[in-house]
Amino acid sequence: MTKLLQWLLGVGLLLGTWACLVWDLVPTQLTPQWKEVVWVAPMYLLMSFACYSLATIGYRVATFNDCEDAAKELQQEIEEARRDLAKKGLKFS
Repeated sequence: MTKLLQWLLGVGLLLGTWACLVWDLVPTQLTPQWKEVVWVAPMYLLMSFACYSLATIGYRVATFNDCEDAAKELQQEIEEARRDLAKKGLKFS
């Protein structure tokens, strides 16, 4: 199962459960206060997901590793390519 199908299945199950609770498709003993909580639950979940995503991105950016060896190797390859192109007659400005 692909990641997309996993996400779609999870979202579908959550939305199905939410719809059943909101429109009383399944008989439950929810009080009016809990019905109000159920109505706004998707917004709370969406805001929680957004906060989690931002925190994850911030953490990954803060702990991003520099690859100095790879940068040096790339610079050497660029210089080698420049020399090779200069031999073939290309002029760099």
